[in-house]
Amino acid sequence: MSESDARPAPADDLLAATPATAYFWGRVAGDGDLSTECVTVRAGDERAADALAAVAGADSRNHDVQARESAHDASVVRYEDEHELQVFGALARRAGAALGLPVDGQPGGYRLDAFADHRPQLVRGLLESCGTVCFRESAGEVGVSFVHDDARLLETVRTQLRAAPVDAPTDELSETSSGGHWFGLADGADAAAFAEWVYADSDATGLYAADRRRKLRRSVERATGREVGTL
Repeated sequence: MSESDARPAPADDLLAATPATAYFWGRVAGDGDLSTECVTVRAGDERAADALAAVAGADSRNHDVQARESAHDASVVRYEDEHELQVFGALARRAGAALGLPVDGQPGGYRLDAFADHRPQLVRGLLESCGTVCFRESAGEVGVSFVHDDARLLETVRTQLRAAPVDAPTDELSETSSGGHWFGLADGADAAAFAEWVYADSDATGLYAADRRRKLRRSVERATGREVGTL
C-alpha cells in the first residue's frame, strides 16, 4: 500500500482536544521536553516530522543522525535519523498546567485523559515516540513494548491501553539494562486488533510515522498470515 500524501491542518489551539493534538502531545510525552519557554519534540521519520510541524507550526526544525543504545541491551547501538522541532512561547507552561507534562525536569502528573475521545491518536503518538515493534521469530508473534526513563509516564500508557476497546493486556513494568523502564503487551494480547485500532484513519489524516506503521503492519501480516489492508 502506498503511503498517504495527506497532511494535517494547523491546530487553532494545541491544548484543545482533537485527533491532531492528541497525536502531537503523545509524541511530546514520549520523546520530547518542556522548558519554561519551549516545547521540543523529536521524530525519527521525516513524514511524522512534517505532520508534527504542520499541526504545531514549529518555530525551529533541525535534522541530525543520533547514536542510540538499545533500551534492552546497552551494548547494541543504532544510528538513526532524528528530526527535532521546537515551539517557543507560553505553550510549555500552559501544557504543564493543563496536561501535567513535566517542565524543566520537574515531576509530571500526565493528565492525558483530556484526550480520551481521541485515544487511538494519543496512543499512536506514544507508540511512535517511546514504543518498539518487532516480530518474534521463535514464537511467530508480534512484540509491542513501550520504553521510557519515567515510570509514571509508562503507567499512564498502561492506563490508556486498559481503556482501549481492544484486547491489549500488558505486563508489569520492568527495568531496562540502561536504567529506564519498559513494559510490553502481554502474551495473548490481540496484536492485530491493537494495530488496526491504533492506526485507524491514519491514512486520511496523515498523523503517523510511515516507518513505524509499515513495520507494525508487516509484523502483523507475518504473524497472522493475512493482509492487514488499510493499517
